[in-house]
Amino acid sequence: MQKIAHRHFALVPAAGGGTRMGRETPKQYLNLMGEPLLRHTLRVLCAVPQIERVYVVLSVGDQTWNGFDWSDLGDKLKPIYVGGPSRADSVLNGLRAIRPDVRDGDWVLVHDAARPCLAPWHVDALIDTLDDDEVGGLLAVPVADTLKRADPQGRAVATVPRDSLWQAQTPQMFRYMMLRRALESARDVTDEASAIEAAGLRPRLVRGDPTNLKVTYPLDLHLAEWILKNRES
Repeated sequence: MQKIAHRHFALVPAAGGGTRMGRETPKQYLNLMGEPLLRHTLRVLCAVPQIERVYVVLSVGDQTWNGFDWSDLGDKLKPIYVGGPSRADSVLNGLRAIRPDVRDGDWVLVHDAARPCLAPWHVDALIDTLDDDEVGGLLAVPVADTLKRADPQGRAVATVPRDSLWQAQTPQMFRYMMLRRALESARDVTDEASAIEAAGLRPRLVRGDPTNLKVTYPLDLHLAEWILKNRES
């Protein structure tokens, strides 16, 4: 029996405001090396040969996207204005919107818009490792630091064993229908893997590296610039 070839699609939720950055401009549009932060993310995904299309989930009232020229990223890129109040809502709305283009068993790689240091080898490792996996998985990094549990007053009350602890990253790669059903059943989650876990499944952890950082605070922009400049050189 011939094996069915499943396709790969990327979904980038970019409807958030990035309030922790302390800026009026939404985080995904902040300047990073002369370009909107989001462009660095999309450039890598659009260049991956295995990915057929890159969907960007924008807020319904987004008035910033069209202020930039994205044509250099090619025909793969497609904005969809269906963003919701949370990440899970935006991803689920995006999955519903792309339904006409995607089959149940196709792979969807969900990636944070605010991870501009994604590298081609990160995506290659994820796809190569998971393409025959029954569940799917995510990029992640083993926790290296000592972890403390704090009380309400901000004092350490316990040291948390870091054995077997991993820090989740993105992309997170799952079958279209499996992910959609998981998110429809578990809406109060912070990433796609959590929804898959809530469905009783065990996503595979694919080792990434710390350079795939998420821009959350102002200092992170400087770190991202340093990573990108040194990677290029």
